[in-house]
Amino acid sequence: MAKLGWILFLIMTVVASGLAYKFILKGDTEVEPDGRITILFNDAERTFFLNEMRNFLIAVQQITDGIEKDSMTQIASAAKKVGSADLGHVPAGIMAKLPLATKKMGLATHKAFDQIAMDAESLGDKDHSLSQLNKVLSTCTACHGIYKVR
Repeated sequence: MAKLGWILFLIMTVVASGLAYKFILKGDTEVEPDGRITILFNDAERTFFLNEMRNFLIAVQQITDGIEKDSMTQIASAAKKVGSADLGHVPAGIMAKLPLATKKMGLATHKAFDQIAMDAESLGDKDHSLSQLNKVLSTCTACHGIYKVR
C-alpha cells in the first residue's frame, strides 16, 4: 500500500510540475519562424491584450506631451492610468496564457509607470520623467521584439 502511495505521489508531482510549467512559465505560446514567440489568445483575449498595449502607448504620448508642456500634473495623471492599479481587471485566463517573462515585463512596466507618477508629483523634474519614460520604452521595445499575439 505504501508503494502505491509513492507512485501516486510521483504521478501527482509530475502532473503538477507539467501544469506549473505550462501555466506559469511557458503560457500558451508557439515559436514563429522569425524567432519571435506568439502568445495564443482567443479573439476576446487578443482584443483585451491589444487594448492594454494601446493604453500604454496613449500614456506614453500624454507623458511626452506633459514633458513638453512642463506639466507634472499631466505626467502623473497619465502614468497613474496605467500603473499597478490597472492590473486588477486583467482576466485570469489571459494571465495563464502569458509566459513568465512576459508577466514580469508587464508587471515591471506597470510599476515603472507608478514610479513616474510618484516622482513627477514629488520631484517635479521633467528631465527625470523623460529618463524614466525612456527606460519604460526600452522594455516595450524588448517585449515587442520577442513576442507577438495571435
